[in-house]
Amino acid sequence: MIVITGAAGFIGSCLWQSYLESGQHDLVLVDDWTRPDKRKNFNDKLFRECLDREHFHQWLDQHHAEVSLIYHLGARTDTTEMDVAIFDHLNLRYSIQLWQQCSRYGIPLVYASSAATYGAGELGYEDSHELVHRLQPLNPYGRSKNDFDAWALQQTEAPPYWAGLKFFNVYGPNEYHKGRMASVIFHTVRQIKASGQMKLFRSHRPDFADGAQSRDFIYVKDVVAICRFLASNQSQSGLYNVGTGKARTFLDLATLTFRALNLEPTIAFIDTPEDIRDTYQYFTEANMSKLHQLGYPHEFYTLETGIHDYVTRYLDQEKIW
Repeated sequence: MIVITGAAGFIGSCLWQSYLESGQHDLVLVDDWTRPDKRKNFNDKLFRECLDREHFHQWLDQHHAEVSLIYHLGARTDTTEMDVAIFDHLNLRYSIQLWQQCSRYGIPLVYASSAATYGAGELGYEDSHELVHRLQPLNPYGRSKNDFDAWALQQTEAPPYWAGLKFFNVYGPNEYHKGRMASVIFHTVRQIKASGQMKLFRSHRPDFADGAQSRDFIYVKDVVAICRFLASNQSQSGLYNVGTGKARTFLDLATLTFRALNLEPTIAFIDTPEDIRDTYQYFTEANMSKLHQLGYPHEFYTLETGIHDYVTRYLDQEKIW
């Protein structure tokens, strides 16, 4: 059986659906199932068993012989959260305990890291193990992810295969519950329907024009495909970037969202909120050479094709995948 933690969340529920569509129903799903805003992500989905995240470690001690693979996607992902204790519990200690169990029981582990580990990008965006101890994340979330990556690389006892996935800016269906942390595409559609326009953050740096802030945006369907490729390939353990390798501007993103709705763009600019202004990433772009060297066989969705698929098939009608 396959275990997915964070299965009620954005990427986890999409990975779950992907396995169902390929005929794999022997799935154990782990999450905090009490949040009503996540319910639409898992209603009517098939599974073998659902577990509360706080009971999962004990369950794994009892059922490890039945588990063939664990995707650990559960985490606190709010980049504006400043309570380090929350990240220490959910992103660091929880992950350490799971790593130790996978090492003890010989279970392959694919876990979620983050591009937030790269901070402002002073050292670039290469998924090199040698850079991890030098990275300077800009917020407690990014630090918690980098702390676990660094801890994992120091271990002499490890799962038989492991991959830490540095997700860049993921967008796509099943992010309705994410609120402020949802993608700009999600917020663009909501703002268009409410007011007919989209407000992007103004640049507060002289080297970036308003709207020229750029990120490596990756469609969640590509993320799922990469997760499944690494889980089935299992040839080289380590950290892997999960992006497209091509940065695009927020102005591109908003414009394409208007066009997916067959509307002319109406875009204004507002100040970046002060609580995130000093930790705001102005540019990210994944170095994807490590994944391609493994022979990853799929072309990525372009921003044009990804936004069109997301908006027209899911977001415009608030459907899930």
